[in-house]
Amino acid sequence: MALNKDDVQNIAHLARLAIDEADIPAYAQNLSNILALVEQMSAVDTSGVAPMAHPLEMAQRLREDVVSEENLREHFQQHAPAVENGLYLVPKVIE
Repeated sequence: MALNKDDVQNIAHLARLAIDEADIPAYAQNLSNILALVEQMSAVDTSGVAPMAHPLEMAQRLREDVVSEENLREHFQQHAPAVENGLYLVPKVIE
């Protein structure tokens, strides 16, 4: 799909870009090349290809699910101005 001057100006307007009149032919050529590549990639049959989350076949490195810190909630709540049933009480800010 080849873009003309009006197409490039319309795209620039939609993208809120200011481009020089002298640069329009280069933009038209570059955008046309991009659209041609997309058309070429769309023509490839990918019906037997499974979608991938990442282009490399790698396993995610995961850490062991172990407790690394002790529960200090009671210690921290001793310093709080108001606590009830293990929860911090705060002043109402919305009426």
